[in-house]
Amino acid sequence: MGTSNIIEQLKSGMFDERFKCLYGSEEAVKYNRNRYLKCIDDFYKVFGQDGEIVLLSVPGRSEVGGNHTDHNHGRVLACAIDLDIIAAVRISDNEVVKIKSEGFAIDIIELDSLEPVPMEQYKSPALVRGVCARLKELGYKIGGFEAYTSSCVLKGSGLSSSAAFEVMVANIISRLYNETLIDPVVMAQVAQFAEREYFGKPCGLMDQTACAVGGFITIDFADTQKPIIEKLDFDFAKTGHTLCIVDTAGNHSDLNEDYASIQGEMKLVAQLLGNEFLRECDEETFYKKIAELREKAGDRAVLRAIHFFGDNSRVVQQTQALRSDNFELFKKLIIESGRSSFMYLQNIYSIKNAREQGVSLALAISERLLGSAGAWRVHGGGFAGTIQAFVPSEKLKEYVKEMNEIFGEKACYLLMVRQAGAYAFN
Repeated sequence: MGTSNIIEQLKSGMFDERFKCLYGSEEAVKYNRNRYLKCIDDFYKVFGQDGEIVLLSVPGRSEVGGNHTDHNHGRVLACAIDLDIIAAVRISDNEVVKIKSEGFAIDIIELDSLEPVPMEQYKSPALVRGVCARLKELGYKIGGFEAYTSSCVLKGSGLSSSAAFEVMVANIISRLYNETLIDPVVMAQVAQFAEREYFGKPCGLMDQTACAVGGFITIDFADTQKPIIEKLDFDFAKTGHTLCIVDTAGNHSDLNEDYASIQGEMKLVAQLLGNEFLRECDEETFYKKIAELREKAGDRAVLRAIHFFGDNSRVVQQTQALRSDNFELFKKLIIESGRSSFMYLQNIYSIKNAREQGVSLALAISERLLGSAGAWRVHGGGFAGTIQAFVPSEKLKEYVKEMNEIFGEKACYLLMVRQAGAYAFN
């Protein structure tokens, strides 16, 4: 489809029904129609107007249950959200990928070599190279393309902007070279591989799976090659609550060591119990051996294992509560999960910078404002960034106002659960 044709279709409203499914309200449809038009305009300012282009979207995600359980093969509860990364893309006739992300310099990745490049570690080209390398290894076709991306998934927000980008690269390769046939779970696994093996950041599989699959889902990672993914038939809108994410504007730099320590300490406890991951360990045996474990692994590692066992079980309870429409029990479990993260997992602030505790403050203010009427917990990886809150309608205005006053204008985001994951329009 030529550039002029796709612009005409956007302006005429041909995509509006699909926009409504992805973004919700009529106001959101109008906003995103203009957003895609701008993305196309920016694309051909960088790459020119010749050739057919396609449009794609990948959502961010909100973690709902299971904090730092996925990397030890645990269970999680998550949902895709209406904040997303979009891309205008054109296939090229060479083995070169060119990606211009809004606000950043263009990245150029030559695919004639797919080995990790040390200088690319912690940079976007590593993710692109890693995704392409793994897809080729799995037998999929890969090739060059030009892309312009625009994201409203807040960087460092705990809404998985990096996972959305990784899945977007897989989505592009699926659309351009594999007839849009790459399974969303495969996209997620490939994205995780790229982040771990090429980018250099230890991560689980929850973020990528939620972004790729979409909807309100529970995931069991007992077998990470074949995760059990179930979509929940739950109408969140009927609860009279709004899902809010509060960005405390914390500094995410130099936190890789903090994130890695959680996974490392959990695995150390598992190894001392004769296994690789905590999911493989017997909980009763763990408690019987705590005296021995704390001596060999340290108290914090033991506490983090306690969190894993507790939050892994809570995901099952949360899922059952939603399936039975027991939202009050669900909120109680959300608070329990948040307190476990604070006391046992200890990912609310970095001990390297104890003066900065925006997440702790946001949780305290949420408890004061919402009391027994709502629920709140840390969101995402922790140590800085965001919290999640389930806010009843009668308290929403006050909650948003106070959070914005404390953490800055537009710190509080109101989210919609999005049913579609990785999406291609053409």
